[in-house]
Amino acid sequence: MKKAFLIILFSLIITSSGSGQTGLVLNTSNAPPNATKDHTGLGDRVVREACRRIGVEVKIIMLPSERALMNANEGIDDGNFARIRGITAIYPNLVRVPEEITNFEFTAFTKNLNIQTTDWSSLKPYNVGIVTGWKILENSIVGAKSLVRVKDERVLFNLLAQDKADVVVYDKRQGLVLLNELKLGQIKTLSPALAKRSMYIYLHKRHQALVPELAAAIKAMKEDGTYKKIMDETVPLQMQ
Repeated sequence: MKKAFLIILFSLIITSSGSGQTGLVLNTSNAPPNATKDHTGLGDRVVREACRRIGVEVKIIMLPSERALMNANEGIDDGNFARIRGITAIYPNLVRVPEEITNFEFTAFTKNLNIQTTDWSSLKPYNVGIVTGWKILENSIVGAKSLVRVKDERVLFNLLAQDKADVVVYDKRQGLVLLNELKLGQIKTLSPALAKRSMYIYLHKRHQALVPELAAAIKAMKEDGTYKKIMDETVPLQMQ
């Protein structure tokens, strides 16, 4: 009861319509190069610039994937990025900003170079690991020998390093950056990617009036070259 009251009070304090909006708290579970602790990743900078253009201050916080979605849906935070299309079927209080901020290549990683993956069904013979809250993976990996869900990407790749999984599935760009950081050169990416999807900002429905403004701002960033500049400054050329 107390939690519900606090959520309602928080909503009343910060919620208004249109240009009266004073600030947003958006969460993300993304890793470099999409999101960084100092909020200078690709997604971070696109979100911050889009909000600046519509006159809205934004604070970005980092949370585990499932918790990030739950907090945004419950209105504890004002939204979440970056997520695939269709999240509202599970989290009905979220509204998608219909302009892509990046894309993810959902890719299999392994230490076993003999493993071949061509589509989701090719994972069936293997022990597979994923991060809890990555809905496309939870919905698409069906019938695997086993499916282990872990809290974050570091635990995920340590499954492979410790031979506790045959394959893990993660975004290619973020995975490559993490493998380099953790010095796990024995882990390889498998081609082709299992899927490539556009990724979006989602706002809590109380901020629905901001959706078209944010979409227009992101589109304008792509048209005036700002988006490309951010991409070039945050994502290594070989990953673009």
